Amino acid sequence: MFSDCGTNFVGANREMKEMVELISSNNFNNKISNSVANDGIEWRFNPPGAPHFGGLWEAGVKSVKYHLHRIVGSTKLTFEEMSTTICHIEACLNSRPLTAMSNDPSDLTALTPGHFVIGKPLVAVPDPDLSYRKEGRLNRRRLIQHLQQQFWKRWSNEFLTRL
Repeated sequence: MFSDCGTNFVGANREMKEMVELISSNNFNNKISNSVANDGIEWRFNPPGAPHFGGLWEAGVKSVKYHLHRIVGSTKLTFEEMSTTICHIEACLNSRPLTAMSNDPSDLTALTPGHFVIGKPLVAVPDPDLSYRKEGRLNRRRLIQHLQQQFWKRWSNEFLTRL
């Protein structure tokens, strides 16, 4: 596993090592201990202060931060509203095409990160277009939908120009 040196990742690495030692020393469960030992999970960290070593995943983080800052701006969101917005942004990013699923030119399906997350593409019923409405005239649910649509518009324009 590759990650930056965030405290949550360093802590998870430490806990995984402790768990492996506990399982193997107590012979807690032979099946689990054999599986963990055979998988040989090793955590590798980027050098501290060097996020550019993260490559593609850091580029994704940068893209989300950039567009999220521009669409939310000074809007005050509750925890639930922010969580909902970030979950929809996550779905956008996990729906981006990585490569074609087949060599058939008429087949427009693409392999996406969503295939690795849930085993199939992420799909949702589209919300009504709210781009023509002013933010001050929207209720909270419509405001969150409006922010998500703004993110999609900005991110997809940037993503498509880079393909």
